[in-house]
Amino acid sequence: MNTDWRAVGVGFILILVVGAVGLTLPVLGQIGAGLIGGFAAGYLAGGSLGDGAWNGLLAGSISGVVLTLLLSLVGGVLGLAGGPLGAFLGGAGVFLVGLFVTLVFAVDSAIAGAVGSWVKGR
Repeated sequence: MNTDWRAVGVGFILILVVGAVGLTLPVLGQIGAGLIGGFAAGYLAGGSLGDGAWNGLLAGSISGVVLTLLLSLVGGVLGLAGGPLGAFLGGAGVFLVGLFVTLVFAVDSAIAGAVGSWVKGR
């Protein structure tokens, strides 16, 4: 499988931007962001279904990891009001939710990436 880092970068940026706008629709906004960014990554990468899925998966996974790290830091800082244990529990809770978000972004972005490469190949 070939990695097209330009396509992954475009998908990553789209996921972040659409995800930020999609905060008004808590679950659907993030799933939609993963689908749009993954489709774009797969379409730009082209190639086989596997290539599109791989590039979409990378875009979704990287977005999820970055978002998880940022949210964990915010949860840890806000949890400081509860002392060291509060900071740990706040950061860990956000981290676990973030791992779930990363999984959702990765799976739907991979599927959308495969569809994107298929559409380009037609």
